[in-house]
Amino acid sequence: MSYADNVFIGMCKDILENGTDTRGEKVRPHWEDGTPAYTIKKFGVVNRYDLRKEFPAITLRRTALKSAMDEILWIWQKKSNNIHDLNSHIWDEWADESGSIGKAYGYQMGVKHIYREGSFDQTDRVLYDLKNNPFSRRIMTNLYNHHDLNEMALYPCAWSVTFNVTNHEGDGKLTLNAVLNQRSSDVLAANNWNVCQYAILLMMFAQVSGMIPGELLHVIADAHIYDRHEPVIRELIARPTYPAPKVTLNPDIKDFYEFTTDDLIVENYQHGEQIKNIPIAV
Repeated sequence: MSYADNVFIGMCKDILENGTDTRGEKVRPHWEDGTPAYTIKKFGVVNRYDLRKEFPAITLRRTALKSAMDEILWIWQKKSNNIHDLNSHIWDEWADESGSIGKAYGYQMGVKHIYREGSFDQTDRVLYDLKNNPFSRRIMTNLYNHHDLNEMALYPCAWSVTFNVTNHEGDGKLTLNAVLNQRSSDVLAANNWNVCQYAILLMMFAQVSGMIPGELLHVIADAHIYDRHEPVIRELIARPTYPAPKVTLNPDIKDFYEFTTDDLIVENYQHGEQIKNIPIAV
């Protein structure tokens, strides 16, 4: 069993056994047929992963790691808000006729801000600080811009990352850690997807900064299982599990803007059968 499997199974059991139910309440999400999409939810879920020990992919089913990386590059590297710059179709239902999702995600990463050191967008500010001020406690990003919410197709779910550097005796390099804050997590559809893509982001930033990728702390305000996902979750967490895959990056890449999904190396990823046609609440 991978460590991520253990975390995922424990989280799902806790939600199913101890969560609160939104059935009968006024909820925004709905299914394709117009039916309200109710959830069983837990408030304040915190999961911790140590990339120095293993990569946090579940093996109960396959997480599409290259597609997850593609989305994180779309947001953080391309700083795009247009689905035509994305290879998957996960954002299609939120895009307008031009392919735009409005002033969300990549758009926010690309907005330049004025600092004492000059003008940076959020990605470049992080890279600058990791190089010049690695022990700063101010290395963070924020996608939840209230001024632009009315022009976003979907409010950001994973909305803030805080980076923190530690120095462990004997390592020879600094260690880069991160806290991912998420307001809402659809446990079946996207939980491990988000964990894996931000683990990959942590790995990329660490590599180009000459650091070791360390811990990823995932803080979820509302971790939920949708009503139509409950039987799928129960079947999923009863499956056999396997050791975590080995996931590394092309060591030749020293510039964040040169990474592509071809630079993600996945070895020995044994996993259960994929779940197809998961209904998505919108």
